Order: sequence, then C-alpha cells, then structure tokens
Amino acid sequence: MKPTREEKIGKRKPFPSFLSHLDFVNNWNSLSFKSEPPMSLSDSMASLWRAATALTQTQSTQTDGVEFWSNPERTGWLMKQGEHIKTWRRRWFILKQGKLFWFKDSTVTRVCKPRGVIPVASCLTVKGAEDVLHKQYAFELSTRNDTMYFIADSEKEKEDWINSIGRSIVQHSRSVTDSEIVDYDSKR
Repeated sequence: MKPTREEKIGKRKPFPSFLSHLDFVNNWNSLSFKSEPPMSLSDSMASLWRAATALTQTQSTQTDGVEFWSNPERTGWLMKQGEHIKTWRRRWFILKQGKLFWFKDSTVTRVCKPRGVIPVASCLTVKGAEDVLHKQYAFELSTRNDTMYFIADSEKEKEDWINSIGRSIVQHSRSVTDSEIVDYDSKR
C-alpha cells in the first residue's frame, strides 16, 4: 500500500527551500570553500556554489599584489555580458598591471573585491565586434578558450579601451622575454 502524503511528511521534517537559500546567503562568508557544495543545496544552488567557489579561488590568486585601487592605467564604465546569465550589465573596469578588473560601483578602495578579473597576458586579441553583436561601440577580448564581449559608451571610449588593452597584452605577453629580444643595431 502506498503511503499517504501525511505519512511521508511525518517521516521527514519539512524544510522550505527558501530557507536553505536564505541560510546560504546569510552564511556566505562563514562557509568553508570545498570542491563540492553541501548535500542540502538544491541543484541550482549547487551550480551557483561551484561557480562562486571557482571564482573566489581564482580571484584571490589573480589579485594578489595588484593595488587596483591606486593609480590604474585605465578606468571606465563598460557594459559586460554575464558569464552564466547572458544579460548585459554596466560595470566599472580597471586595467592595471596586466589585469582587467571589474566592479559593480566606481568607488573602489583597498577593501573592495572585484566581481571578476581577466589576466590580459592570456588574451590573444582585442578588436571591434559591432558586426558580431550588432551593437554600436562593441568590442571583444579573446583567449584560447573564450571570447568576452563589451560595449563602450562612445566610439572614442571603445577605441581607447582597445588600444589600452592591446598595449597591455603586448607588455605582459610571455611570448617574447627580455632575453629573446635582439638589438640588431648594437651588433654592427
């Protein structure tokens, strides 16, 4: 005989899913970041857990030693497409020491945590992308594995970002080291 709904509920303690999500949010800072999420999280929360812990682990190593809040090479607002949810959001970007950081707000201090970081040395190209996105002032930044899209506020802003990121890619590229540079003029 099949158990009734009341009998099933009696066997387990009912726990509304919104409480587990609320608990997750309230205890975010005290959670220990392991490779697997706690068993009590729903599938959607588990995927968010994996994304958040991966982002936190990579960001902490990528931001070490870079004082992004002080004397950046370039700053400004850009629209960026989300990695998981493909909506466009306005973010404050900072380019410094071969890393492109982004933040939710333009007030950036030493205690701020970036929402993301791109090491430009891993980038292959930066170029206009209006024809790809069909959006004005769009540009793309490509790595071996991914292409990220951005939208500037004007043509000048787009060109300035492309030039600044391109210069940073060349400066921080590991393809040519100082020992490999040959000064042909001194060999005459």
